[in-house]
Amino acid sequence: MTDKQGYCFHRKLGLPLGVVLFVAALLLPTPEGMTTEGHRAGAIAILMATWWMLEAAPLAATALLPVVLFPLMGVLDAGEVTGAYGNPNIFLFMGGFFLAMAMQKWNLHERIALNIIVRTGTNPSRLVLGFMLGTAFLSMWISNTATTLMMLPIALAVIGQIKQRADGQGIENFPVALMLGIAYAASVGGIATLVGTPPNGVLITQYQGLSPDAPEIGFFQWMLIGVPTAAVLLPVTWILLTRVLFNFRDLTFTGARAEIKGRIQSLGAMNRGERIVLVVWVCTALAWIFRADIGLGVLTIPGWRNIFPNPAYVHNGTVAIAAAMALFAIPVDLRRGEFALDWNWAKRIPWGILILFGGGLALARAFTSTGLVEWLGGKLVLLDGIPPLFVVLAIALMLTFLTEVTSNTGTTAIMLPILGGAALALGVHPLLLMIPATISASCAFMLPVATPPNAIVFDGGHVTVPQMARAGILLNLIGVVLVTLVTYFIAVPVLGIELGQMPAWATQP
Repeated sequence: MTDKQGYCFHRKLGLPLGVVLFVAALLLPTPEGMTTEGHRAGAIAILMATWWMLEAAPLAATALLPVVLFPLMGVLDAGEVTGAYGNPNIFLFMGGFFLAMAMQKWNLHERIALNIIVRTGTNPSRLVLGFMLGTAFLSMWISNTATTLMMLPIALAVIGQIKQRADGQGIENFPVALMLGIAYAASVGGIATLVGTPPNGVLITQYQGLSPDAPEIGFFQWMLIGVPTAAVLLPVTWILLTRVLFNFRDLTFTGARAEIKGRIQSLGAMNRGERIVLVVWVCTALAWIFRADIGLGVLTIPGWRNIFPNPAYVHNGTVAIAAAMALFAIPVDLRRGEFALDWNWAKRIPWGILILFGGGLALARAFTSTGLVEWLGGKLVLLDGIPPLFVVLAIALMLTFLTEVTSNTGTTAIMLPILGGAALALGVHPLLLMIPATISASCAFMLPVATPPNAIVFDGGHVTVPQMARAGILLNLIGVVLVTLVTYFIAVPVLGIELGQMPAWATQP
């Protein structure tokens, strides 16, 4: 769900409702088997969940509640709470945001997108594919909101040209398919990498928050899961939009190539700033991928971090901040004192997302340290005996449709600790439940309020709510099935998940 102008009814309701539920939860007797601290942590979680899901307060502001309430209510000490906001994975996203901001400063993202579009082809159907590929690729590395905002004026210009110069039937369908294609591709592309979308960041911080011995999810490991997911969902979306729902096969148009070429020419030759950012970006991506050992059957590619005295100390966040420091330090024009990235641009990164990661991790720590995770998991014994496949399918279905009307980041921040605890109680690997929840949180396609890209293209005109809902419901259901299959047939072998067994680190005292 995305922020909208004004303060609507559900937000006005959310503030007092959260407080009422919080007080009511505290006044109830502590349930049998739950610790007093766990009871208080649960009440705080109810308050945060209500405010997050109804967006009664800014998401980042709600994420700061643990800093105040956990120490005051004896749940966690202040040092442990605030330490959650300095987790290494938060610095991974911070560095990634700095890198994305440098790309935007020099318009490198627009050059990349336009060159992808012009090389894909410019008949109407392939034009939609080109926009989707360009949007998805950029969304792997930068904010899907920023990507959509950049692609929108280019798409509107092409739509204007087509309305003036195109021939054939389906001219009214092309704008709908193009706009929806951009919105959906922005969400799908974010699935592919750890830094592509905030729910992925929530997963990696909260998974390791379950136990200090929980292994890290590597950047390359996630790409082995996320890239195939996006690679299947993207063409399926394209076919659905251009061949099934909004057919314009008879439409002919030859002016798109000139429009795109004109925009590329307006950017001029690649300047020094763009070249610096491109080199740093490529080096950073390679450093993320090859940081740790990569096992390929009997072959193992050693990670570059092994050359350092303590390889385990070198985190993806280390790489991200090193890249950011390079951008701050490499000059573009010394005479003018201009560098690849300056603070005027850097300060525009979404700091609130970083705070939200910290709040989610603080919540997960409270769930674990107070025993609330085990208590919640014990209450889910009714699920014991149900095949894990159906549990995964149910989780994917629930998160997909829940995030149509709630914040996907806030929802994952609340749900992942609960699912992690439920997995341990059921005797299965936590990632078996946490991964489908995370990916499904990025698969809300039905409503304008579901994601920022949906809202942006809806506000741009050419798409009605019924049209978005018609396409979105089909994609939601396709996404549920795909996420279930990806979890079982890709995530399980890639991450070494043994079905029906808890990992060794989870069984250690």
